[in-house]
Amino acid sequence: MLRHLTAALLALAVVTATPAEATPALVPAADREVVFAADGTTVYGTLHVPEHRPGKRLRAALLLPGSGPTDRDGNQPPGFTPDTLAQLADALGGDGIATLRFDKYATGRTGLGAYRDHPEELDYPAFVRQAQAAYESLRDQPETDPRALLVVGHSEGAMTALLLGGTARPRPAGLALLQPQAIRLLDVVALQLKAQVAEATRQGQFTPEQQRTIDAAIDAAITSLRAHRPVDTTDLPSAIAQLFEAFQGVNARFVSSDDAVYPPDTAATLRPVTRVLLTCGTNDVQVPCFTTTALTTALRHRHAGGPGRVTLPGVDHLLHDTDHPNTLAPPVLDALRRFAGH
Repeated sequence: MLRHLTAALLALAVVTATPAEATPALVPAADREVVFAADGTTVYGTLHVPEHRPGKRLRAALLLPGSGPTDRDGNQPPGFTPDTLAQLADALGGDGIATLRFDKYATGRTGLGAYRDHPEELDYPAFVRQAQAAYESLRDQPETDPRALLVVGHSEGAMTALLLGGTARPRPAGLALLQPQAIRLLDVVALQLKAQVAEATRQGQFTPEQQRTIDAAIDAAITSLRAHRPVDTTDLPSAIAQLFEAFQGVNARFVSSDDAVYPPDTAATLRPVTRVLLTCGTNDVQVPCFTTTALTTALRHRHAGGPGRVTLPGVDHLLHDTDHPNTLAPPVLDALRRFAGH
């Protein structure tokens, strides 16, 4: 009798122990709306949480868009919808990294917020503070590991990421600077405009003498903007004249404050152990690779971690190539995997 009872108890023990020892089901990947405050504005974003084990704290990345009214997905609807940030979220999610992307000022659900009645006061530091608030929101999410936070910025967003790298708490473990604004804003504008004028001259729209006159007028306009003087648009084509007029209007404070930042100087605020990826595409006419050289050198002097600057063959400013005009190009995905440590 005792033998049969002992056998029965052992059998029961095996049956009852099996469920406790079974591997718990994975939590499926999901998106959820995240709301946080910045300078009195309610900001709306999307947190993407990849598939993970219950209770596991995940590496997480804040995604920052490029210039202009670019929303959480990296779009300026309805006419410009490359989905840059949405695609970055998918790529990082595949490596098990949670991401937060948000509608910055003047976009999506966020809109102008506290600046609705005085948009002329919206300057670049306001966007940096908004990104700082987003970083803190990401830090405080229940699924994220605050010791393993990353900041991934595209174009102007990369410059913002660089600024956060030296000020955010806790300090980010890594920064991905994708096709970054790596020199002063108005210097980037001058390069882009002169490249456009040169191409128009090549096509016969301007004579070489007209090209020289326009280039000189562009330089003079930038000098005037930096000195806070009215811009003389007499020798500028109408499209370029309109751009400089916009720089003097409601956007004047933003342009001036953005142009005041020289990214190579900002690199000095990073911790030497910070892991940094800096990409440049050989087909990027907006941010040519040579414009990132001074920043690359500054990061090296700061002893930033790798992978450092990665040149992306055939990749344009939107992280596409000719074979992948609507999705992230393979060299971009490879660089992200190197950065993520896989």
